[in-house]
Amino acid sequence: MAVKIRLARRGKKKYAMYDVVVADSRAPRDGKFIEKIGTYNPNTNPATIKLDEEKALKWVMNGAIPTDTVRAMLSYRGILMKKHLQVGVLKGAITQEQADAKFAAWLEQKNAKIQGKVDRLAKEKAEAQKARLEAEAKIKEERAKAIAEKQKAQETSENNNENPAPEATENAPN
Repeated sequence: MAVKIRLARRGKKKYAMYDVVVADSRAPRDGKFIEKIGTYNPNTNPATIKLDEEKALKWVMNGAIPTDTVRAMLSYRGILMKKHLQVGVLKGAITQEQADAKFAAWLEQKNAKIQGKVDRLAKEKAEAQKARLEAEAKIKEERAKAIAEKQKAQETSENNNENPAPEATENAPN
């Protein structure tokens, strides 16, 4: 029996969420599965990936074949790196302590990169909000000026209507 680690769709129409499942390759996409090992939500930025890393590593070490998308997710979470290091330990190329140290260094670097992206997105959002507020304030000032000019013009026309110019009708020759 060929076992695959793949995504099973769930969620609303046009708002898909996925379960990461271990299933027989002959089973339908959303059908019967052996074990659920996590979830994936591509609707957030960055995408939310929740995996039981121990179960995923166990299945990968036992020969389960991930699909392309799941392979990218496993690589992103470091499970394929952990498998690579564990195979090296089993072959005797490195010790378990060396493998753990390499994985910890890699994980720290990866978490820093992810946090950098989250910080950059928050900063861009704050800058966009600030720019919108500045543009809104500028438009508000322009409208206030236009209203003031209109009122001033209206007041001058009212003053001209109250004090009409004297007409010279008596001394004018006919």
